Amino acid sequence: MKRVLLACGLLAGMVTALEGQQERRELPPTTAPLSRALGVLTFNIHHAEGVDGKVDVARIARLIRDSHADIIGLQEVDRGVERTARRDLLKEIADLVGMRFAFGKNLDHQGGDYGNALLTSRPIVSVGNRPLPNTGGGEQRGVLQVVLDVEGTQVLVLIAHLDHRKDDPQRVASADAILDMVRGFGPGPVVAMGDFNDAPGSATWTRLMTVFTDTWAAVGSGNGFTIPVEAPAKRIDWILVRGAEPVSAEVLTSEASDHLPVVARVKLR
Repeated sequence: MKRVLLACGLLAGMVTALEGQQERRELPPTTAPLSRALGVLTFNIHHAEGVDGKVDVARIARLIRDSHADIIGLQEVDRGVERTARRDLLKEIADLVGMRFAFGKNLDHQGGDYGNALLTSRPIVSVGNRPLPNTGGGEQRGVLQVVLDVEGTQVLVLIAHLDHRKDDPQRVASADAILDMVRGFGPGPVVAMGDFNDAPGSATWTRLMTVFTDTWAAVGSGNGFTIPVEAPAKRIDWILVRGAEPVSAEVLTSEASDHLPVVARVKLR
C-alpha cells in the first residue's frame, strides 16, 4: 500500500492536463504464466512513415508482435494529425497488437496531438506526462510516466524523446528532470527508454548513469547503432534500467521508420 501511494503521489504531482489523453484497455484474463522477466522495446516510429515514404501501422504492429515485448515505448506518435490523414495511429497499433496503451501529448501539431506512447500487456496503475525543460526556443519535449503492476511489483516506466540540437544544455536539463522523477518514485524498479538524441559518454548519458544501467552497454553485442536506417552510425535510442538485471539487448532490422528499434530482456531484482 505504501508503494501504491508513493507512485500515485508522484504522478499526481506531475500530470499536466492529461484529461482525455490517458487511455486504458482492459484485456481479458489470461491463463499464461507471467513472470518478473520483461521484454522492453523502444522505437521512434517517425509517425509510422517508413524509409519508403509510406505510412504503414501494420508493419509496426508486426514488429512489435514479433519482438514478444511486454512493454513498448514509442516516440513521434501522431493522433489526429493532418499529415497522417487525421488517423489515431496509437489506437490503430494498439488494436492490431491487442495491448493496453497510454499517451503523453507534448505538442499540438497540424490540428492533432503529437508525443510519446506506451503499449503494454501488463496492468496500468497510473499515467502522467511531464514537460521537460525548454531552453533556447527548442521543440517542447516531455516524458510519459506510467506505473505498471508486474506480478505485484510496481514498476515506473519513463518514455522520453529529448532535444535534437547539437548543443546539449536542454538534454542535460532533461536528464536532471528524469533523475528527479526517479527519486520521487522511491526505491522501486524503473525502466527509462526512448530517443535521447545523444551518444554514450555524453553529459546526458553520464548524468543518467549515476542511477541507471544502460542495457546495451551491459549486455549488447556490437555497436547498437540505430540511425540512419540505411547505414546506422549513432546509438541514440536507449533502454535504461534501475532495479532490474539486463539479460540481452538487440537492434532489430526494420524499414518501418527512420530509426531502428531496440529490444532488451530484463529481470526484476
